[in-house]
Amino acid sequence: MSSQFQGLRTVIYRVKDMAAAKAWYSKAFETEPYFDEPFYIGFNIAGYELGLQPAADDADALAPGSGGVETYWGVPDITAAYNSLITAGATPYDPPREVGGDIMVAMVKDPWGNIIGVIYNPGFEAKI
Repeated sequence: MSSQFQGLRTVIYRVKDMAAAKAWYSKAFETEPYFDEPFYIGFNIAGYELGLQPAADDADALAPGSGGVETYWGVPDITAAYNSLITAGATPYDPPREVGGDIMVAMVKDPWGNIIGVIYNPGFEAKI
């Protein structure tokens, strides 16, 4: 049975300061954006899109921070990735922990309150 869904493609974080966010994400993910406009900044992270969009001034619309969705970026070393994000200026949110088997997850908050998750899952292989 084939699915119409092909997996994660884009994660968008809302930020109040696009220039500061561009600098922070460039440092944290060790890459420069491939698309850079006032309305959207896009990074290619190992074949997946990390996007930045300006947060709305209206508190009810497109505000930064936790919105009830968790997104995790795959990493080969959960502790190293977590510590790297903290060193880059993220705030600890949920330290590395095992969630079953050999799978580990952790979360940090970027300077705008968005949650960035990282996951080590040796049993999962992305099919691109």
